[in-house]
Amino acid sequence: MTNYRKRETRDKIIFGGLIIKAGLRKADRAFLLGALIEASRIPSDTAQYHHLREIGMEAFRTDARMTNSESKDLT
Repeated sequence: MTNYRKRETRDKIIFGGLIIKAGLRKADRAFLLGALIEASRIPSDTAQYHHLREIGMEAFRTDARMTNSESKDLT
């Protein structure tokens, strides 16, 4: 497998994980694509972009706290 294919496979796994993390596992594919296309049109220097980014960052922080808490429970 080439480096390009390995990277592509890894990216697909990561981005698929984001869909699952967002609670959209069962969402219609056309809806997901439309939402992503719409999000891609939001300029990165706008309040809307920063608001959505903060929502995502908080989800990552929450996930990290849960993961850390679970690992402490195992010890």
